[in-house]
Amino acid sequence: MRAFLLALVLMVCGSIAAEAAPWRIVKDHWDEKDEIGFGRFVTALGDSGCSSSQSCLRDPANPYRGSDGAFLDNDVDCAKLPYLLRAYYAWKNGLPFSYVDGVAGSRFGATANRIVSRAGVIDNGRGLDGPSAIRQMLDSVYSGTFRTDAAQDGPIPADFYSPALAPGSIRPGTVIYDTNAHIGIVYRVDQAGRIYYMDAHPDFTITRSVYGAQFGRSPAALGWGLKNWRPLQLAGARWNGNALVGGRYVFARNQQIRDFSLVQYRGTEPNPSGDERNARWSYNGARLGFYEYVRVAVSGGRTDFNPVYELQATMRTLCNDLGDRAQAVNQAVANGISAKLHPSAIPPNIYSSDDGEWEAYATPARDSRLKAGFVGFRRDLARMIGLWLNRDPRIVYDGTDLKSDLLRAYDRHSQACTITYLSSDKRPVRRSFDDMARRLFAMSFDPWHCVELRWGDDSPACPDQSGKRRWYAVEGAARHEVDRESGATAGPQDVDIRGLIASMPARAPWVQRLPGASGERRALQ
Repeated sequence: MRAFLLALVLMVCGSIAAEAAPWRIVKDHWDEKDEIGFGRFVTALGDSGCSSSQSCLRDPANPYRGSDGAFLDNDVDCAKLPYLLRAYYAWKNGLPFSYVDGVAGSRFGATANRIVSRAGVIDNGRGLDGPSAIRQMLDSVYSGTFRTDAAQDGPIPADFYSPALAPGSIRPGTVIYDTNAHIGIVYRVDQAGRIYYMDAHPDFTITRSVYGAQFGRSPAALGWGLKNWRPLQLAGARWNGNALVGGRYVFARNQQIRDFSLVQYRGTEPNPSGDERNARWSYNGARLGFYEYVRVAVSGGRTDFNPVYELQATMRTLCNDLGDRAQAVNQAVANGISAKLHPSAIPPNIYSSDDGEWEAYATPARDSRLKAGFVGFRRDLARMIGLWLNRDPRIVYDGTDLKSDLLRAYDRHSQACTITYLSSDKRPVRRSFDDMARRLFAMSFDPWHCVELRWGDDSPACPDQSGKRRWYAVEGAARHEVDRESGATAGPQDVDIRGLIASMPARAPWVQRLPGASGERRALQ
């Protein structure tokens, strides 16, 4: 009898714990404090290191985890992660929430998707089932939801608007959209203007990186870029003593939003042609590349760069990206995908497919972003070296030998950033950052290839026979892609960072003429 009563108590307690608090809307809009609170919530999860949506909601960094009931068990991909976090925060804080639940179009294409319907969270007086409402929402949104014209106000407003590139406008909670069907959410912006984001993947893992060229540019018509949540209001609702009941949602139009701007598409300089491909950016008269402009503008004008520090910070970011890739490769090997026969075809669009094993284990989009990061790293470092050689005041370096300092920093971080994988013949293989940079464009994204080919090493240990190797050859053009939007496949780009540093020329001395009749000159390094 005692055992029966104990079981009954446990069953009752379990059912109580499984019931989440209802969603009651107590405010008709999000104010500045709500946006700041949401940003802090996203920052806490981003800083926590959580590796999936489930682990993020369970993490001590989530202050609301104790009231979730059974809602914790939700896995999401990149498109659903921002919506999950926004709706979850709204539920826990009694805030209104509405979302686009229907678009005419797809994840890809030459034109924007047309929004055809919206859904809104409306309380009928009994409170809402938060978990059910959020699950229904997650079933309705996907990467195509983000592919809407940033310059247009359609009959049905989009969930996002294009913000100004300025301090405070790009903030934790801002969304980043890559038109090749990938989305990130910003969780931190540092004083130097670096934008840290986290993103989910088809295998439901969550990774973190720093915004840059891995998010390739495309026209405003496709909605690419940085996006903020559109202000909304629950109008016409009545207060029943506990919550707002009924009502309808109204949304701010683009021109009503204080920091709405199309500068990320159109640039800051005159562009008579109106062609966004000719957009140019400058800050206080200094001409900048787009990603450099974003960083300077978001930091409020900080234009000084220390090449050694920038090299170290970028290598840490790329090392983190390589580690995330290693997890994806290891998962495919551990689940036996690489040991299977290669299918007779791969998806027509390798970057976005509903094919089960390809979607779960292939890494073409992840690899493309990684390559873009390395290409951008070399380009940015080359520019900083050029500025230093020309004694540009934006370069802050107090040492006496920049070349030696850069080489030492690169070699130290290269050896500290290593990937060790188990070869097909069960030997540990260790690769440094520099090793992986040299193999970057040979790394296979195909999960049916051996682990050696996945890391760009055509080793005799690889058991892949002629059939799989034919696929490796066929996929060579796609391995060379960096900008997937343009599909450019001219060949591997230069990512030899160490070679760039080693080839630095000596900086000519700066000759200063000293006062005096003799006109004596002194050479300063």
